[in-house]
Amino acid sequence: MTGAPPPYATLLAFTRYVGRTGPRKATFVSGLRRQRESGSGFNPHGTLVKALKADIQFRTGGAHLTAAIDLVRPRWRPLYEAITPGALAYLGSLGDPAAVGLAQTRDALGVLGGLSIKVNPHLGLRYDDGRAEAVRLHFDPDPPADEALVATLHLMTRHMRQVLPHATPVVVDVRRGLVHRPDPATKPEEVERWLTGEAAAFAAMWGAVA
Repeated sequence: MTGAPPPYATLLAFTRYVGRTGPRKATFVSGLRRQRESGSGFNPHGTLVKALKADIQFRTGGAHLTAAIDLVRPRWRPLYEAITPGALAYLGSLGDPAAVGLAQTRDALGVLGGLSIKVNPHLGLRYDDGRAEAVRLHFDPDPPADEALVATLHLMTRHMRQVLPHATPVVVDVRRGLVHRPDPATKPEEVERWLTGEAAAFAAMWGAVA
């Protein structure tokens, strides 16, 4: 199709895709492409991400997260009431506020199976002991699917040199305050082959959308 946008997905979109099965994959890709063509879409979680970063940077113990509930538009208040407790639990799990701070991350654009994928963490952390983490936040009502977790952690690791050198990728299930890190038993080469096939199928479906 002349003038069609090239196959592209954010990390969130691609990992949501791999967590689906059967015809739901094609329906999902079709919806993404039409959304991109129309320029629609809105992220309601931006205020929470900013509040979490502020609490880490200024060591305010969750004051910014708590205040965010009243700062967002009324239509988003139930969402923030649902996700803030888990965000506060995650903040508390970081330990001594004086021993952790924000680290600058960068987005990376990778190509896999003919599909361009934007790898974009929500924030970076650096600890006093030298450790660093690149963090993706999961906001959905349901926990992240196992496939989505493996894909997210692998793709972040794959591009960590650009994202935050020498950092460990982390996925935080915000609603439940749970932290997911790479499983040492995972075989990267097998995951790479699997995701290459998934990305190629995504790109083919993208091109097939009328």
